[in-house]
Amino acid sequence: MSVDTTIQRPVSPNPYDLLPPRPSFTVTSDDVIDGQPLKGDQVAAEGNRSPQLSWSGAPEDTKSYVVTCFDPDAPTPSGFWHWAVVDIPAGTTSLDGGAGSAGGTLPEGAFMLRNDGGGAEFMGAAPPPNDQPHRYYFVVHAVGEESLGIDADASNAVMSFNLAFKTLARAVIHGTYEH
Repeated sequence: MSVDTTIQRPVSPNPYDLLPPRPSFTVTSDDVIDGQPLKGDQVAAEGNRSPQLSWSGAPEDTKSYVVTCFDPDAPTPSGFWHWAVVDIPAGTTSLDGGAGSAGGTLPEGAFMLRNDGGGAEFMGAAPPPNDQPHRYYFVVHAVGEESLGIDADASNAVMSFNLAFKTLARAVIHGTYEH
């Protein structure tokens, strides 16, 4: 007898459509093409490498940035956080590919939170086999304060709660992946 291992469920909404609206600015990547499949090295089993990201056009009163990667399609009620870099200085306008690795280079003062896999680093795409395509939202949040006011032990939920009140604008690009 064959067992159906697919996970039947509706497609989750874009999580950023559910937050208070904010102006947008531009984020680009040498590695992520908006709406297209991720490169192999952004997949957990094929490299686990954070993508290169560049941004421009943030509000003039931006005092810091937070960069996140979130998968709303994970089979959990809360999605899956793959990456969070907090307190990026306002003068920074890019992160190199691989910056999210355990030994990667981040701007001075910036730090990573633990992803939902437990590591303080980028965790590449790793959806369950036979699941629907997953979306990976890479978001640059322009923050109106020099520090988000959390430390490296904060959860991604606490980070998100703080961003809901301190985000001036968002720049969003997303890739997809299915196993």
